[in-house]
Amino acid sequence: MSIENLADAKYLSLTTFRKDGTPVATPVWLVRKGDRLYVMTEAGSGKVKRIRANSVVELAPCDMRGSIKGDSVAGVAVIQDAAGTEATIKMISMRYGLMFKLMGLLDKFPGRAPGARVGVEIAIGSSAAA
Repeated sequence: MSIENLADAKYLSLTTFRKDGTPVATPVWLVRKGDRLYVMTEAGSGKVKRIRANSVVELAPCDMRGSIKGDSVAGVAVIQDAAGTEATIKMISMRYGLMFKLMGLLDKFPGRAPGARVGVEIAIGSSAAA
């Protein structure tokens, strides 16, 4: 699966790995810039903790519920700094437009307490080794 195929997907299944090797898949929004893919998540999420412990991830196109729609590919993920996160959130907001804005509104509902978001940069294939 090429970066182009992954970048064309509306959702990606991002699989991270627990310390014992158990895979944990989550559907995420994505954007592509150059030879990298970018996603965002809440800073305190399990994804972030698992990526910090083990940067190896797997990606596959999926639907919004996480049902896989194609082959998976291995990658290496890095949690972005504040400037990188800001750029990633801006790119994702531009790609997903109204859906992104609606997500922001849902975050304001009582009982929903979203944390700060972080960007995640992912290299796949030969760029993962660079």
